[in-house]
Amino acid sequence: MHWILGIALAAAVFVILKQWGQLSSVKKKAATWKLVLIIGGIFLLVMVLTGRVHVLTAAVAALIPLLRRLPELARFFPALNRLFTGQDSAGPANGTGPNAERAGAGQARGGDMTEREACEILGVTTACSREDVVLAHRRLIQKLHPDRGGSDYLAAKINEAKSVLLRNRA
Repeated sequence: MHWILGIALAAAVFVILKQWGQLSSVKKKAATWKLVLIIGGIFLLVMVLTGRVHVLTAAVAALIPLLRRLPELARFFPALNRLFTGQDSAGPANGTGPNAERAGAGQARGGDMTEREACEILGVTTACSREDVVLAHRRLIQKLHPDRGGSDYLAAKINEAKSVLLRNRA
């Protein structure tokens, strides 16, 4: 039985190496990452099935490759995007600096949030109607309300974005 598995493994290695030689350098890099992730996944699965690693530890280890995608996901969250890019879209508080003129155009009267930031938070365009703002606010607050497991900070930002946008839409 062992010699059958050995022959099958040798044949699989032969086929993989033959296909590897036909790949370009860019595809080799992508294939290397996939191969590492597949081998790592198989290793974790074997370790969990044999009882050497707890299931939660394996789940955390399985999430590690997703951390590479975190900067790509940051574009969906403006605060994270500013963290990764190192830029603040509002500019300095005194109104000077490279972003001052851009920040002044949509500056809210009583707060720090611009109309552009409010649109990004609610996921609407600057030309949206009052009803669009209310619907976007309702959709987000249902997901991120503190009573449903969200944070007070996110709920406050969503409410501030709604008030900034509704203030300008009579």
